[in-house]
Order: sequence, then C-alpha cells, then structure tokens
Amino acid sequence: MSDIFPKWTNQLPAKVLLGAALVGTGVVAGMWYYLTPKYSRVGYQPVQPVPFSHAVHADQLGIDCRYCHNAVEKSWYSNVPATSTCMNCHTQVLKDDPRLELVRDSFKTGQPIPWVQIHITPDFVYFNHSVHVNRGISCVKCHGPINHMDEVHQVQPLSMTFCLDCHRHPGPNLRPLDKITALDWKPEEHLPSNWGQQRVKEWNIDVPALENCSTCHR
Repeated sequence: MSDIFPKWTNQLPAKVLLGAALVGTGVVAGMWYYLTPKYSRVGYQPVQPVPFSHAVHADQLGIDCRYCHNAVEKSWYSNVPATSTCMNCHTQVLKDDPRLELVRDSFKTGQPIPWVQIHITPDFVYFNHSVHVNRGISCVKCHGPINHMDEVHQVQPLSMTFCLDCHRHPGPNLRPLDKITALDWKPEEHLPSNWGQQRVKEWNIDVPALENCSTCHR
C-alpha cells in the first residue's frame, strides 16, 4: 500500500516545533529588550564633564529651577544654562576651585560645556516644556526628585504609555502654578482629592484632544 502523504511530512512536526520555538524566542527577546530599563533609559546616569549637584544648588541653596533653565516657561525646550549663568555666582563663589576649570575656560572662550544629554524624546515626538509647566505639571512628574540628586539620572521611561497615562487622566497630575518648581511640595498633602479635576474644567483642558495622535506626533 502506497503512502498517503509524501515522506517530507514526517519531518513536519519537528519543523513546526522548531518554528514555534524560534518565534517564541524572538518574542521573549523583543519583550526582554523593549520592556526593560535599558530600552527606556531608566537609571541612565552618564558622567558629566563638570560635577554639578542639583542637591546642592536646588535643595541646599534653594535656587529655583527657572534661574538656570530660564526658557522653560516660554519655550518648547528646557535650556541648558549658558556658562554666564554659572559665572553669575562663580566669579565669587569657589572661583579658584579646580573642579570648575572647564566652566571658567568656557566663559573665557565662549565654547559651550559639552554636557551629556540625559532626557531624550524621539525625533518623531513633539514635546513642549512651556505648555506643561504653564498648565500645572511640575518638573518632578517627569524628572523625579531631581533636587535631591548629586548626579542626575533618568527616573521615568518617557514612553508613549507614560505620556498617555497623564494625558488621559491629567487631574491627579496637576498642581497650583506657584508650586511647579516647589519640588518637595506634595499635592496630596495639601489639596482636596478633586482639586485636579476641577482645574481640568477651570483651565479648559481638552482631554480628548490630548489623546489625539497629532498632539505629540506632528
């Protein structure tokens, strides 16, 4: 009696299992990469050319974020301060400290300090700092307790999911505009639970529009 199926079908179960194993391995490897801090850059903490401590400047000395990042309320980006801003203080304070030699050289030559950027959004994403800080979103929402960091590291993934969680439910993430840079101030300790939702209505925040693709992808 002749075979009903050709001989190559005898190897079919093994090939199916091999294919399933390869696909499964690919899925696991993909998830392992894209869902881990390495991909989201959480914890990324590069060595900077000058040892600048936010814990000293923002916390101990109480310098407002906007003194250095003075474009954040009116520009789409939060600027790295010009060296002249640093020298407003350091012509007198620690003026001969060897750790600040690069700052002094930058001030003399006009060449910017090559700071290493930490928080990066993809080229296909439009993010406007001024819109957020002028609508009640504090620095700590995205940057974490940066005023307690001697060396800045990335706290949040800044992923699409992270952004959409806030865009879909902005109320709990809002705070009074005079508390935007009060980084240790906690809304839940000072405001009623419905305060944020009331501001959504009062400030005419269009929640459906925040979920529109063109809001972030232009």
